[in-house]
Formats: sequence, structure tokens, C-alpha cells
Amino acid sequence: KSSRRSPTIYQLTPKKEKIGTIKRMTLGEKNPTKVHKTILLVGETATGKSALINALVNSITDQTSDVIVYEIFGFEDKTLPYSLTIIDTPGYGDTRGPEYDDAISTRLTDVFRSQYGVHEMNVVGLVLKASENRLSDRLWYVFDSVASLFGKDMENNIVCLITHSDGGKPKNVLDALNAANIKCAKDENNQPVHFLFNNLQNKERTKKIRVLINAHETTMEGMSEFGEFLLRKAPQQLKTTVDVLDERIRLTASIQNLQERVELIEFQQKEIQQTQEALRKHEQEMKSNENFTVEVDEPYKVKETISGGMWAWVLYEGAVSCNVCEENCHYPGCTMAWSPSFCEVMKKGRCTVCTGKCPVSDHVKEKWRYVTKTRKGTKTLQDVKKKFDQSKADCKEKTSLLETVQKKMDELKKDKDQWLEESFQHVLKLEQIALNVDSLSTHIHLDFLIEKMKENSDRFEEKVQKLEEIKRRVNKGTRAGLAYMFGRLTVSAGRAFK
Repeated sequence: KSSRRSPTIYQLTPKKEKIGTIKRMTLGEKNPTKVHKTILLVGETATGKSALINALVNSITDQTSDVIVYEIFGFEDKTLPYSLTIIDTPGYGDTRGPEYDDAISTRLTDVFRSQYGVHEMNVVGLVLKASENRLSDRLWYVFDSVASLFGKDMENNIVCLITHSDGGKPKNVLDALNAANIKCAKDENNQPVHFLFNNLQNKERTKKIRVLINAHETTMEGMSEFGEFLLRKAPQQLKTTVDVLDERIRLTASIQNLQERVELIEFQQKEIQQTQEALRKHEQEMKSNENFTVEVDEPYKVKETISGGMWAWVLYEGAVSCNVCEENCHYPGCTMAWSPSFCEVMKKGRCTVCTGKCPVSDHVKEKWRYVTKTRKGTKTLQDVKKKFDQSKADCKEKTSLLETVQKKMDELKKDKDQWLEESFQHVLKLEQIALNVDSLSTHIHLDFLIEKMKENSDRFEEKVQKLEEIKRRVNKGTRAGLAYMFGRLTVSAGRAFK
């Protein structure tokens, strides 16, 4: 009879629940007297995140297409010296397109903001393969997406979890990470803090048992070192991270709304220019003919139906709109909020985006959005006076009407400048708090802001210089990430038209 005993095997049956929009799987009962640690795992598709979690918590995970929170209680001082929460994310950069990655970030925002969610983090684990000897455009994109989620206070809590390792020093990976200037915790040699794991332990056994033994030993050693690091690592509160996530969403929503408002203003300016030209051209005819008419291109707004449900796990895709301003305050991108009060663009009961900064109660979330169109219209002289609110005193002379029309043009220009200033302030706020200031999510808005601010160079000269400085500061990684993102957009668009 052999004296060797088989290891203890636990059959784990997690409790599955959905609280609000959060999917959670729980093992055991929480003991508030025990030490608790929280880990977020992120990485591109096929890096071995699921195998890594299985090694940590004894096979409770499957490949996920959603953000899932795993809670493991009751194994303190047995397999781990603490209870554990692991947040698993779907792989970034797969074939479904950038919108899918944006939804992952939105789901994490939901996890961090919910009263039932996660409010502190010990470690963010960047999962990548040991075979990486350079950072591809895709991997640059993944790291940029991850770093863009967090505040500056999370830098020393980000570590690298290197899978498919043979146990040797991962020189190529470390060189690639250093070349990329990835912001993460550094060791005493100023190298990225990293831990090695091998993913062969779940493979079918063959005669080459030594290979499997080595793989097991590499993983167990990596687990031991990672566990000790995790035990020492104090948690970071996620308040700044939530501020970063909300600020990025508000910046994007602000720019999207601004683009629509600028489009409307330019339509209105065209209408005014047509009116001015007609008034100047037909001065004498206008004086002698009260029925004189002006033909203009008149802007107006309609409600246009939108489609939703891009992914099965997205709850409700729609547009948050203001019925007072007749503007889209958050579209596209608003997927998790069931009503305007839960939308990220709302703050202290008011909208941060629409022109009037109106109360939440003036907003709806529906399957339609506002769209600006133009139509040919014929206006009499009285119609023009009424439209531009000209007083009876002003109506005595033609020049007064022209001055009134020009005043309206100046007001539109002033409004446009004010809205540009608001968007610029979002960029500055991110620069103050975000771990990755020069992220893709900020960079893609810079050209629009720079172009429109240059139209009033006297007022915005210094701000344009600031935005151009941020744009120049974009490193090789962000440029590579942009190339990858726009490449995926092109591929996604190609599939859509097939």
C-alpha cells in the first residue's frame, strides 16, 4: 500500500447572483474579521486569464463575455491567508470591435460606482504571455485601454502576471514593458513588478511528466510570491478612479454634444448670412414692399429612432436627451443606465452636458435621439423681425434690422466659445487625476477641439497651444494603439456592409 496520499480536492459550487447590473459569484460566507484582498485581472484575448483564476480559486471560472465579480470566502489560512475578490474581464482587443472594449470600461465603471460593487483595489494584474518580445499595436491598445481606467494613485498597485512561462527570467517581456513606459509598480531594480505562471497544468498528461511537474512548480512558486505581495499590498480606494471614469465619459459626451451643437450653430449662421445678404441686396425693394420675402435654409430638429442591443449582456442602449434643450446629452455610449438619473453625465441632480445644465427631471432615456435637418423656407420681412426679436423702435430703419441680425450672429459665436471652454476643462481635469493622461480616449477628441478653437485664435491661442502640446506628447504606444483601433474600425465597418 502506497504511503503517498492524493491531495484534497474541493468541489466548489458558487452562489450566482445579479445585483443591479453586476454579475457576482460567491463561495462561502464572509467573515468580517478576516483579511480581505481584491484583484482586477485585465489582458487581451487568449493570454490565459481564466487558467490563472482557476489556479487561484480551484476551478470555478469559464471563459467570460462579461465582467464578473468572484468572491471567495472560507478558505482563509487553508489555501490562502485571506479571503479574495477577483474581478474578471473579457479579453480586450478581440474581433468584436472597439465598441465592445468601450462597453467593458462602462461595465467596470458600473462595478466601481455601485453601492453593491467594489470600492477598493489591492492589485490590478496585467496578464500577458511570456512569449511577447515586443508590444504589438494590439497590445499597446490593450494597455492604453486598461491604464485609461485608473487614477494616478493606482500606479503602484499595477503588476504584471506573465503566463506561459518556462520559469526563466522574462527578459523580452520586461524589455518590451520598459520600452513602452507602462505605468506600473517597480521593484528595487526599477523593473516592473512581475510574477511567473505556467499554463500547462490543465493539459492532458503524457509520458513527459517532467514537463508538467516543472509547469506546476513554476505556477506554485509564482502563486506563492504573488500571494505574499498581495498580503503586503494595502488597498487603494477607487474614488479617484471613479472620477477618472466619469470624467472620460463626460468628456466624450460633451464633445459629442458639442459637435451636434456646433452643427446647429453653423446651420443657424448660414440662415443668418442668407438673411443678411438678402436685406443688403434688396434694400430699396424692402422699403417699398411690406410683403418682401427672403428664402433661407432653415434648421429644425426631429426625433429619429435608434437601434440597440449590440451585445446580449448590455442591458439598455439608448439616448439620454434633454426635452428642454432638445439635445442628446449621452449618445452613443449610454448602455448601463436604466433612467437618466443613473447616467454618468448627471451630477448633483443636474446634467453636465446640455446647454441649460437642466435638472435630471427634464431628461429621458429612450430609443430615439434628436437630429438636426434643414429645409427651404420663405420668410416675409415681418417673419424676419419676429424671429430675431426686433423691437418696434428698431424697426424704423433697415440698418437696425441688420444690426439685430448681426447681434444674433455674435451671440451664437459666444455660445460656441463657451461650450468649447467647457470641453477644454474636462481635458484639464483628466490631466490632473488620470494615470494615463495621453490616452486614446482623450487623443481622439483633440483634433476637433483644436480645429474649432483656432476659429477664434485671439481667445483660445494659449489653450490651442496646450492641446497641441498634449497631442505632441502622445507616445509611440498611443500612436500604435490608434493605428490598431482605427484598423479594427475599418474591419468592423467592412463586415457590416457585407
